[in-house]
Amino acid sequence: MTNFVPTPTVPAPDIVRCAYLELVVTDLAKSREFYVDLLGLHVTEEDEDTIYLRSFEEFIHHNLVLRKGPVAAAAAFAYRVKSPAEVDAAEAYYRELGCRVERRKDGFTKGVGDSVRVEDPLGFPYEFFYDVEHVERLTQRYDLYSAGELVRLDHFNQVTPDVPRGRAYLEDLGFRVSEDIKDSDGVTYAAWMHRKQTVHDTALTGGNGPRLHHIAFSTHEKHNIIQICDKMGALRISDRIERGPGRHGVSNAFYLYILDPDGHRIEIYTQDYYTGDPDNPTVTWDVHDNQRRDWWGNPVVPSWYTEASLVLDLDGNPQPVIIREEKSEMAVTVGADGFSYTRQPDGGPAGEKMGFKVGSQL
Repeated sequence: MTNFVPTPTVPAPDIVRCAYLELVVTDLAKSREFYVDLLGLHVTEEDEDTIYLRSFEEFIHHNLVLRKGPVAAAAAFAYRVKSPAEVDAAEAYYRELGCRVERRKDGFTKGVGDSVRVEDPLGFPYEFFYDVEHVERLTQRYDLYSAGELVRLDHFNQVTPDVPRGRAYLEDLGFRVSEDIKDSDGVTYAAWMHRKQTVHDTALTGGNGPRLHHIAFSTHEKHNIIQICDKMGALRISDRIERGPGRHGVSNAFYLYILDPDGHRIEIYTQDYYTGDPDNPTVTWDVHDNQRRDWWGNPVVPSWYTEASLVLDLDGNPQPVIIREEKSEMAVTVGADGFSYTRQPDGGPAGEKMGFKVGSQL
């Protein structure tokens, strides 16, 4: 579909985890109501143009930056690396790839020092940093703990037209694949990729891109997610609940998807699994398995497949969106062809559970 991404001869930066997302929002006051008053993220610092937010267990300056601007979009997907030398490695790696690279010794945001931002081969604005300002970790500040407390940044999800190309690029960057979705023709619809020892730090969803599908924050328990639903109902904003609550097949996590005032999608997420062993298997799901996206078999709303946020180049302009040429997951599973199933039809006695996943299993 698209050009192959070459593997640089220099080492890839050693990435620890996804660390923060910079979002451009069009109404900072409305966004503050959503992220602070509704979701309870903690304000580290703010001014008339920018709000820096962190989750309950975070000790670096922020996990989310809300910056006022004319076009709602994602400005940076930021990863923390293992040492200051790895920032040098990131710069060298992307320069060899031929990507646009910008480095700022004082960082691009408050609370973060020497950083590299790139327009990566998929068109996403990636950032790599090590130096940070430490702030109070609120882990035992139960006087501040809300019933729907968001405790950690868990992952990003990126929409890209060519998932295999993106997967190869991220594997070269040191990510490992925990799960993916394919069909019997070999089409890959999505892949979940991690650096920390969970299911993912980012995921690739096949679709028109580059775009941000969502950012996800973790809670401690399922009841925290249910509280967020109850709170949104009480505030008469239940129309901002897009999907869930439910349990994913992929990742096994309990989930909720909600939309902020600009339409940026936020996932609230809990209870996935450990992936840190070197031989952790990749779980491959058949795209026609009704339980891959929702373990209970609930349908996915079309907007979840089609809507996503623009991403910006390093000048702050929206990246052009490229149309996916391969089959879309929505087209082959949302009432389009009748092939989706929980148990394979005609596979045996009525009600017999048949194997419906492709590939290795946990």
